[in-house]
Amino acid sequence: MALPGMTATRFAAWLAGLWAGLLWGIGLIGAPAGFAAALPETAGRVAGRMFMQEAYLSLLFAVVMFLMLRRQARAAAASGSGSVMSANLLLVFGALFCTVAGYFGLQPMLAAARAGHGTLSFGTLHGVSAGLYGLKAILVSALAWRLTVSRPPPS
Repeated sequence: MALPGMTATRFAAWLAGLWAGLLWGIGLIGAPAGFAAALPETAGRVAGRMFMQEAYLSLLFAVVMFLMLRRQARAAAASGSGSVMSANLLLVFGALFCTVAGYFGLQPMLAAARAGHGTLSFGTLHGVSAGLYGLKAILVSALAWRLTVSRPPPS
């Protein structure tokens, strides 16, 4: 699954870095630039499309990272140097939760609030959604950081 000449650990670190870059790029550059350059309605549609594509990519990244990290965790547990539930897996699960709750859970509620329905305001839901997105970016960044740390070989 890794690129030629790249170990699975290096590939996982590269993939986590790519995922983190995607999240920070959309959140700090893509969406704000759209609102600075276009009418709010147009910018909102463009941002919505970016966040939709990011959500599906995040699902893909989470599944791939889970499969890779689960294999590493099982190998570490079999050698007695770790657990089958690693901190890296918990970071992936946290990012997955943020994706599912933040996009797939809140998006329908945001659409209803925008149309004047629902019990919570659009601003409140947007704040919760932005908070989950920011948390996801931090979790994935922490994952990338952890995967790049050199660890001594088990003795």
